[in-house]
Amino acid sequence: MEKIIEIRGLKKAFGKTQALSDVSFDVSKGEIVGFIGPNGSGKSTTIRILLGLIKADEGRASIFGQDVWDEAVDIHKRVAYVPGDVSLWPNLTGGEVIDLFLSMRGQKVDKQRKEELIKKFEFNPTKKCRSYSTGNRQKVALIAAFAADADVYIFDEPTAGLDPLQERIFQEQAREVQQRGASVLLSSHILSEVEQLCDTVAIIRQGEIVEAGSMNELRHLTRTQIVMKTNEKVPSLEEQDFAHDVSREKGEIIFQLDSDKMPEFLHFIAPYHVTKLESAPPKLEDLFMRHYESTKGGV
Repeated sequence: MEKIIEIRGLKKAFGKTQALSDVSFDVSKGEIVGFIGPNGSGKSTTIRILLGLIKADEGRASIFGQDVWDEAVDIHKRVAYVPGDVSLWPNLTGGEVIDLFLSMRGQKVDKQRKEELIKKFEFNPTKKCRSYSTGNRQKVALIAAFAADADVYIFDEPTAGLDPLQERIFQEQAREVQQRGASVLLSSHILSEVEQLCDTVAIIRQGEIVEAGSMNELRHLTRTQIVMKTNEKVPSLEEQDFAHDVSREKGEIIFQLDSDKMPEFLHFIAPYHVTKLESAPPKLEDLFMRHYESTKGGV
């Protein structure tokens, strides 16, 4: 697939604080990539480098094959960006700010598209920005971004302050721009949002990418929860290398199964006359916590 965003070996320090030590991943054309990690892990620093706001100490990053620092002006003509905390001009109305953002792109404004988005996000564009809540300030930026005819959308915690219904509208719009061929980089710590929306994920911890790949690929790295009942006792389950955290409650056996060991597990339990067998697919949260349960925080 055509690579739209390419990041290789980014490093960035602020004084003695190493914000990024090794960040590498790609975003392909028409792909939604989840960029996840807790606050302070290096997500926003990476995005600021992509936007040409700060320069990396080492490594390289490009969008559309253009260097993000040297050719930032040309890149920005085709990129829409929404930060996690939007600041607006207090004396302008929300509608005026949306129009201003769109006019700065130098493109013809699709007024019908803009009005549709205002309606979908249930936004009142006539109020002064000083009166807007955090969620309404986010709506201004989201409406302006989705109304733009961009090839890349970069979102840094874009649903801050939005209610669940508005979060769903955001997800629908992200899928819509994806369907027309745009690429999306979504930085978020809301794992359920990333899991529902993204094709691939990159997990960052303390300035390093610790896991990256498609959702299907990464699910193989997590464990499936198994709940089962059998007619006969299964005395040696704890001794099997595919079973983890085995517990027995109310006649049920509950444990974590290595996802790639399912055939081995089914062969093992066949003689025990299984009467109940339930499996819960691995979640992105399981993979995420695997990397953070022993080491927390970051810079």
